[in-house]
Amino acid sequence: MVTVVTGASGYIGSHVVANLLARGEKVRATVRDIADPERVDHLRNLPIADGGVLEVVEMDLFNPDSVDAAIAGCSDLIHTAATVVVRSKDPQRKIVDPSVIGTQNVISAVEKSGSIQRIVHTSSTAAIRPMDWKDGTVLTTETWADDATLEENPYGLAKVSAERLIRDWHSSLDEEARPRLVTIHPCMVFGPPMSPRHLRGSLAILMAIVRREVPLNLPMQINIVDVRDVAEAHVRALTEGEDMGRYLTVSGEMMMNDIAKSLKVAHPERKWTTWEAPYWLAIIASFFHPKIDVAWARRHLRKKLYWDATPAEEDLRMEWRKPLDSILDTTPPILENEWF
Repeated sequence: MVTVVTGASGYIGSHVVANLLARGEKVRATVRDIADPERVDHLRNLPIADGGVLEVVEMDLFNPDSVDAAIAGCSDLIHTAATVVVRSKDPQRKIVDPSVIGTQNVISAVEKSGSIQRIVHTSSTAAIRPMDWKDGTVLTTETWADDATLEENPYGLAKVSAERLIRDWHSSLDEEARPRLVTIHPCMVFGPPMSPRHLRGSLAILMAIVRREVPLNLPMQINIVDVRDVAEAHVRALTEGEDMGRYLTVSGEMMMNDIAKSLKVAHPERKWTTWEAPYWLAIIASFFHPKIDVAWARRHLRKKLYWDATPAEEDLRMEWRKPLDSILDTTPPILENEWF
């Protein structure tokens, strides 16, 4: 029994590999460039419990032969590989294609292998959250981000398109013969990074606080889950939960300024920005900010959005780390390794 983890050098993928190896599992970890130490070294330094084996292989999601070779002979597949880019001048090529074409190549490889029995696919809350929502809304996995567009929400489009692709394929198969399929939907992910490559994506907001990139913090609620809990949910979903299930992984939420204040208490030797911008000033600033547009600011700032992770707690027996603990566990590797 071998579990192949795509995107193993990524933030979630690395923790999935660590979780499996700690259980003594045999893991084939795929990385895009096996010669890149930032993608590989932290994986090869992971502790391995008795019986565990780590094999690191190179895989290019856009190369079908490469994907076929990586998946061949494995029994389980945890597909975490995808882009973490949210905005781009070429969103089709940089954001959507890696998710959709990559997932299609993974599906084809699964069909050719004939050995995959269980699949866990990493999706996102972005595949669930509509572009417009009311303050105080509680979302469940019954919702789909079907209003996502290439122009205004390319990341959401990538996630919902890739998930529908693999679900439609799975639904077309004979129920008795098809592999088990579960999708996991993390919100903003925090917790210990293993490589400087992990500071992109979700941790970009925290890095903006660490680097003091903004003079004032945005009046923004951030939904939080610990990367170690996300990894645990992936591994449990191989054998637990409903076939074709969708599971949100969300532990709670904090305001951006409260995160900064907590980090100031934890690391008083550093300077921190602990003032929150008034809503009107944040809207004006969004006209000039290179990474935030006005439409996004009006949809997200000052508003509260919640997620129902009860199914993961019940079906996968998940217990979440507290959001503050996840935040405080994120910064030590960053500061100790001077990744800022």
